[in-house]
Amino acid sequence: MRVGPGIMHGLKIPAVGWLLLFLFLAMAGVAIIRSVDEPELATDVQSECVVFDIDGTLTPNVLSIKTAREGAATAVRAFADSGYLIVYLSARIPLLQGGIRDWLEENGFPPGRLHLTESRDDRKDHAAFKKRVLEAYKAGGCGFVAAFGDSSSDFEAYASVGISPQRIFALKREGKKTCQTGAWAGCYATWGEQMDTISDLVRASD
Repeated sequence: MRVGPGIMHGLKIPAVGWLLLFLFLAMAGVAIIRSVDEPELATDVQSECVVFDIDGTLTPNVLSIKTAREGAATAVRAFADSGYLIVYLSARIPLLQGGIRDWLEENGFPPGRLHLTESRDDRKDHAAFKKRVLEAYKAGGCGFVAAFGDSSSDFEAYASVGISPQRIFALKREGKKTCQTGAWAGCYATWGEQMDTISDLVRASD
């Protein structure tokens, strides 16, 4: 079920009522209309892809959803400028999904495919959601050059679709001493620390 502006047009609901309604929709697993790509668009990609989790990877942590990590956009653009297809993933609840594409653009991130959770089951099992999306890309001919994440569910999903641990890179969440467990090649506190590695990946794939 999707709820869009047309359904709610003309309803006279107090501000508090709107807030309660959106909270109810989020808890019920109802998807609010937003700009997002469907996994089916991954068919016949025939391209090299780079995967980025958003929350905690491109942002400082999973709660700071309006702030971009320093250097994150530069890192993503290094791949995009070299012709790689960028795939963005986020497991946010529907209430917080609105405006993600605008946020990416406003913070200097290059265009890419954006995939968000669509159901309660997706939000219960983040790894399964991300695996399902990435399997569609793999079936469509996408070759994964690299994948970046901050959570064990990210690393599990990446490994499950055959991405080599040597091409999986972990980011520490802000305030944490180490990266979450998983099969990854390196654990980094900042995007700046990864730029030499990213440059090597780009050159190796040229």
